[in-house]
Amino acid sequence: MRRRSLLLSVPAGLVTLAACGNDKSGSSKASESPSPSASVPSSAPSPKIVSGPLPEITAGTKFGEKPTVAKGSGAPSKDIAVKTVIAGGGRTIAENDYVQAHYLGQIWDTGKIFDNSYDRKAPLIIQLSQGTIIDGWRYALEGKKVGSRVEFSVPPTWGYGTQGNAQAGIKGTDTLVFVVDVQNTFNSKSSAQGRTVPQNNAGLPEVGTNTDGAAPSITVPKAAAPKKLVADYVIEGDGPVVKAESTVLVQYKGVLWDGGKEFDSTYQRDTLASFSLQQVVKGWAEGLTGKKVGSRVLVVVPPSLGYGDNPPPGSDIKKDSTLVFSVDILAAM
Repeated sequence: MRRRSLLLSVPAGLVTLAACGNDKSGSSKASESPSPSASVPSSAPSPKIVSGPLPEITAGTKFGEKPTVAKGSGAPSKDIAVKTVIAGGGRTIAENDYVQAHYLGQIWDTGKIFDNSYDRKAPLIIQLSQGTIIDGWRYALEGKKVGSRVEFSVPPTWGYGTQGNAQAGIKGTDTLVFVVDVQNTFNSKSSAQGRTVPQNNAGLPEVGTNTDGAAPSITVPKAAAPKKLVADYVIEGDGPVVKAESTVLVQYKGVLWDGGKEFDSTYQRDTLASFSLQQVVKGWAEGLTGKKVGSRVLVVVPPSLGYGDNPPPGSDIKKDSTLVFSVDILAAM
């Protein structure tokens, strides 16, 4: 099983996408996640941000390269020390944004690496929100720009506290050192970006092509619903291809084929959604697998690949409903 580095939050609205009776739940994977995920919300006061001391990066000094970081020298700061090693020119990171980044983490005193994404050859996707990630990351990365390499140290108060993280070999007295290469950042206004693809099939729903962060329109035709899965590009991006085991970050909107009523939307909740394709209905898993990151995809899910005669309790989805989605694939890992 591929090791995951950080916990990914799943918004409550995704109950309408969860696969019924699927034994591949996220609980086992979450237990494999070491640092710097946060197990409980922190009540620590806001820290002071200082410029050092920080250990030297002795090799792998380019953006995107796995860095080699010297062991800490002397006593670390009691505050959060932050240094922008390489200044990027992209969008500025804000609180509650999702960040896509490569990173390495090690212990100040020993120089022991407890986790890194470079060896996994897959960047992490994590939300910078309280309770999702350790506070040191939130404070160190807020205000930084995409394309930046940031080095920072995190004392226990804004890391794992006095309990440490035994799974990762982190004691309650350890100060942690991170190097983070910020590849991208996303918020609730993020949209697909790419080539608009003609929608010429009058028997399929038509999806809006706006990329301003507002919810696209979905116009369902007065026709019989297709019996098989439909997964067509509306906007074709140029990112990597989504794999069957990928975790994706998306914007989406779902309506019923019969009547066109909206039953779920990240746009309405004003937050993105992140989840594994192994944890959602088969129509989503099959429809998004093979599609490119950066794309908007029309996904029409027949009952056999959706909820059939067992729709989610409390939803507007009735038995044997055909579901229509517009899905913007923002990132994948």
